[in-house]
Amino acid sequence: MLGFEDEVWWSRVSQPHLSSWAPGGQPLRLVEQTVAKKTQRRDAVKALAWYGLLTRWYPPTADGPHHEAMWLRFVDGRPISAVTTQFLAWCCAKVAAGGRRVLVLVWDNASWHVSAEVRAWVRAHNQAVKATGQGARLLVCALPTKSPWLNPIEPMWVHGKQRVVEPAGLLSPTELEDRICAAYDCPHEEHLTMPQQVA
Repeated sequence: MLGFEDEVWWSRVSQPHLSSWAPGGQPLRLVEQTVAKKTQRRDAVKALAWYGLLTRWYPPTADGPHHEAMWLRFVDGRPISAVTTQFLAWCCAKVAAGGRRVLVLVWDNASWHVSAEVRAWVRAHNQAVKATGQGARLLVCALPTKSPWLNPIEPMWVHGKQRVVEPAGLLSPTELEDRICAAYDCPHEEHLTMPQQVA
C-alpha cells in the first residue's frame, strides 16, 4: 500500500481563500470569527490539528487503476514525535488488517518525522514484523525539502477547507471535526494524545 502523509492545522476563526457564487447573484461573504474569552477549554481551541494519510493500493480494480481513501486522526495538542509513532502504529495495524504487508510511506522532512525517536520506532517496528511475520512493515520515503507540491495530499487540504467552511458562523471543535470527517468520507476515530511529560 502507498500512503502520502501530512499533518495540518485548521483554524476555526480564519476563513480560507474562496471564490463562490451565491443564490440571487449576491457574493458570498466570509466573516472572520472570534472565540469568546469566557468559554470552556475545549471550545476555546482556535485551531484543530490532525494527521492524515492518503492511501492508494494496487493492483487495478473495476473502480480504476487503484483504490484511494483518506485516513484521519485528530490530535489533542500538536504534532510531535510521540504522537507520530501512535499514528504510524495505527496505520500499520490498519494496513495489516487489510491483508497488506508493506506500507510505503511518503512524507516531508518535518522535525517530528526525522527525529531520532521516530526513526528508532520505525526500525524497531520493522524488526519486530520481520521476526514475528505478523503486521505490516514501513518503507519510509522522504520528499525533498520545501517541496509540498510533490505530496498529493496537500491539495486535498485546500479543497477540504472550502467544503467545510461556515461563511458567517463559528463552528465548535466537534462540529468542525464532524464536517471534516464527512468531507473526506472517513470515520471519526479516537483522538491521538500527547504524553503527559510533553503536554
